[in-house]
Amino acid sequence: MCAKESETDNEPFPFEHPFLSGLFGDSEIVELFSARADIDAMVRFETALAQAQAGTGIISEDVAKAIVSGLSEFAADMTALRHGVAKDGVVVPELVRQMRATVAGKAAEKVHFGATSQDVIDTGLMLRLKAAAEIIAVRLGRLIDTLGDLASRDGHNALTGYTRMQAAIGITVDDRAASWIAPLERHLLRLETFAQSGFALQFGGAAGTLEKFGDKAGTVRADLARRLGLADRPQWQSQRDGIAEFSNILSLVTGALGKFGQDIALMAELGTEIRLSGGGGSSAMPHKQNPVNAETLVALARFNAVQISALHQSLVHEQERSGAGWMLEWLSLPQMVTATGASLLIAERLAAQIDRLGTDEN
Repeated sequence: MCAKESETDNEPFPFEHPFLSGLFGDSEIVELFSARADIDAMVRFETALAQAQAGTGIISEDVAKAIVSGLSEFAADMTALRHGVAKDGVVVPELVRQMRATVAGKAAEKVHFGATSQDVIDTGLMLRLKAAAEIIAVRLGRLIDTLGDLASRDGHNALTGYTRMQAAIGITVDDRAASWIAPLERHLLRLETFAQSGFALQFGGAAGTLEKFGDKAGTVRADLARRLGLADRPQWQSQRDGIAEFSNILSLVTGALGKFGQDIALMAELGTEIRLSGGGGSSAMPHKQNPVNAETLVALARFNAVQISALHQSLVHEQERSGAGWMLEWLSLPQMVTATGASLLIAERLAAQIDRLGTDEN
């Protein structure tokens, strides 16, 4: 007998899978990479573009208002978008066609004026990555505080220090906890520093020259960036180092969490220097409490370490725009962001399971 399926039972990725998401899921981050969030971000770009163009006299105020009003309740035909992507390789030509049909009248022809598909997609991505980074930063700060509380509670307790998987000398919980906390503090600083200017507007037009705006190009771009809350930077459509840099921070975060998970798993194996509540059951050995959260942190750290190589491969953009390099980002980047968000949630759960670290020698 087959289990009854619902419309959502066939999600292919573990972060959205009907039962694997119980292990890897992060609904808050996943939502940022949903089709709805993607389209909403692209609509934000198009409405802000019309407003910025009106501000410099490129289009009239009436036309801009018609575009903003027409797109305020825009609902995309998802089936048509899927067929459009299959034909064009990107969603924007069909999306713009639908937007123009919604706006209608003379204003319709000014929807997307002077922009290109990459401007819309990359800027929409930046809006969503910025939101994801804010979530990740909050979770990082919270985890740092939680681990600090553990160190305050058990820091004086004794531990056996291990080098190269062999017992070495005595240390304290404070010593090991410092190796968990310090990298996270550095990565939080890296993320906060990157966020100051790393999430930048992409706006270059057909080949990066904004040729339709003449000497007003810089003014339109600056106003558009301001309206979207993004950094104002010349087009970067074939320069993907910013995305690789952000992805590197993600991999560093999950790597540090993987180290935390690995340490806890090894301590749980020996069992004398840690007491964990909860744990995963075994179908064959009811007495076991498997360190599931710790193991999952290790797996996600290794996952992101693999994905970062794809983002480095995607740096190779030929001439003014690449199709292949761009697509590689679509396959890898959302997974990395979600893996990082999930890792932070899992690390919080794992920290909450630690009832005692080390042994009190007093």
